Amino acid sequence: MSMRSEILLDTGDTAWMLTATMLVLLMTIPGLALFYGGMVRAKNLLSVLMQCFAITAVVTVLWVVYGYSVAFDDSGMLAGHTGLHSFIGGLDHAMLAGLTPDSLHGTIPEALFVMFQLTFAIVTPALIVGAIAERTKFSALLVFTVLWFTLAYLPLAHMVWGGPGSFLGDLGVIDFAGGTVVHINAGIAGLVGCLVIGKRRGYPLTPMPPHNLGYTLVGASMLWVGWFGFNGGSAVAANGSASMAMLVTQVATAAAALGWTAIEWIVHRRPSVLGIASGAVAGLVAVTPAAGSCGPGGALVLGLAAGIVCFFCATRLKRRLGYDDSLDVFGVHAIAGILGALLTGPLASPALGGFGNVVHPGEQLWIQFEGVAFTVAYSAATSYAVFKVIAMTMGLRVDEEQEDLGLDLALHEERGYNLS
Repeated sequence: MSMRSEILLDTGDTAWMLTATMLVLLMTIPGLALFYGGMVRAKNLLSVLMQCFAITAVVTVLWVVYGYSVAFDDSGMLAGHTGLHSFIGGLDHAMLAGLTPDSLHGTIPEALFVMFQLTFAIVTPALIVGAIAERTKFSALLVFTVLWFTLAYLPLAHMVWGGPGSFLGDLGVIDFAGGTVVHINAGIAGLVGCLVIGKRRGYPLTPMPPHNLGYTLVGASMLWVGWFGFNGGSAVAANGSASMAMLVTQVATAAAALGWTAIEWIVHRRPSVLGIASGAVAGLVAVTPAAGSCGPGGALVLGLAAGIVCFFCATRLKRRLGYDDSLDVFGVHAIAGILGALLTGPLASPALGGFGNVVHPGEQLWIQFEGVAFTVAYSAATSYAVFKVIAMTMGLRVDEEQEDLGLDLALHEERGYNLS
């Protein structure tokens, strides 16, 4: 399981990756939980926090039992076996068999790499919570998490990051920190989920404003800070690549926040707290696949484009098509992920200020398009199958009385606010 080589453990790399791993975990609990929790109605606050917390626990156990092995076991490809091994790993390292304190992954302990990748696996299904919030059974969400993590997340993680012989990796798709694996994957699943489950009762005629935008802004701030571990940590070393990834992450996020705010100010005649927070997240998502190859100038352009495009997708497009994506998972994560993945191609070119080995930006753009198209199709098909199976067996949504009462009391017999 360990990568035995002449490379020795580097304490600097290890210290940075320990920090990055904690930052990425912070993105889900409490970052994403607060970001989503503030946007739902007060009667559903605890349900969202509970869902994010429970997903963290469930995915952790699955990751140990078989997740890490299925995503990163490359023994089949190393043995010369192609075919299925290009799409999914094996079970040779189930229960983390062979992992010891001395096992290395490059210059860091392999246990640390296992933990770092676990935090990515946690945040991805947690993102889907926002699309189907306020009407989904807790039991159904847990079953969905197990099935979707197994059938959608693990294969895509292997296809992109599984090493030589992996399908999308060998195709030449650039995805430094998860534009396809995490954000397009989760965003498309969120869209499919809200379509299969249906709209919240009263939507869109009944106003459903966020109950506490203070929570949302605090959560967005934690996401912003935590994302430095997400992108910078994907260098798996304390080096120039990690440093540049952090810089372009900051630049793209700021540009997207300002882009969303500016266009909202023009269209709606006022800037909003929810808008600037959503814009920042759009920038974080868009720069994720490009963080290892674009320069600061490219990040500025990418972030500005993400902020403006996602504003229109989360408002105009959503209203026109009529789907009830509660917290705009598709409009922000899928759209910004697609935009970022596509623009990663040209922005990686040194001729455009990038640092990637891209001689022909147009050719790389086409490769990125192929990766995006495959990810969208695979995620949509897998997510639809999982949602439909659950809908036809145990059911996906709560009944009308429970939805009106609120999921906090109906499902957990607790209240996240004080009536006095």
